Amino acid sequence: MKKTLLILLTLLPFSVAAQEMNHSAMGHDMEGMDHSGMKESAGGVEFSKEISTYGRDAHGQPMLKYGEIPMHDNELFYTFRADRLEQRFQDGDDVTLWDTEAWIGYDYNKLYLESEGEYNTDKGEYESAEVELLYSRNVSTFWDVQAGFRHDFINGEDDRNFAALGVQGLAPYWFEIDATSYVSDEGDISAIAEAEFDLMLTQRLILQPRFETELALQDVPEYNIGSGINSIELGARLRYEISRKFAPYIGVEWEQNLGSTKNMLEAAGEDTSKTAIVAGVKLWF
Repeated sequence: MKKTLLILLTLLPFSVAAQEMNHSAMGHDMEGMDHSGMKESAGGVEFSKEISTYGRDAHGQPMLKYGEIPMHDNELFYTFRADRLEQRFQDGDDVTLWDTEAWIGYDYNKLYLESEGEYNTDKGEYESAEVELLYSRNVSTFWDVQAGFRHDFINGEDDRNFAALGVQGLAPYWFEIDATSYVSDEGDISAIAEAEFDLMLTQRLILQPRFETELALQDVPEYNIGSGINSIELGARLRYEISRKFAPYIGVEWEQNLGSTKNMLEAAGEDTSKTAIVAGVKLWF
């Protein structure tokens, strides 16, 4: 036992010297390494995020060094979405309503094609139908400015055209806002504002309150439109997301005309207050 301990004490200085020589050699090797792909940081050394390419492959994608990740920025995207595709049951005057949009574009610039209207299934006629073509420009993280053209299909002779300018985005507390002003081909000025909010009851069951209002700056008697706030709509829809792209729903919608518009509609024998039970689907792809 004493002999073994003596041998270990004799070899210890040589082991320490060998370790010092190894660290010294490693330091010289580190000095000779290429540090162009690294940069100093407070936490030590981190790899640079710059991407070095060697041309492109057969699919047009950059050929990168091992371990580097390509960034696909500002690519062309497109989608179709139906926010409301529903049947309204309202005192024997049932209506099919659609509210759809399709867009194509990049992160900052998009082209929108939107359509909204109502078809009276009891009378077998369209109550309203419109289409909008809008250029959309992203101006901040959650907001787009939109400008374009709107056409209302009334009948062959009374169709109307409008220039449109508006904003669309996500307000604080997750309110989705869509507000657009219009100038008709006869100089009449009007506006429509919508607000929606998704209340998550579960991961798939969502309650969506909705508000919409219309206003006009001038009287347009031939279309039963008066100046001021023309109407308000309040609704709530409970949807179940079978998938994020397909969600059936049920709900209730109340619509009330106001002011001189209400007076014009009553004189024409039209209803100025409607309550409807709705059933429909929200989808996108």
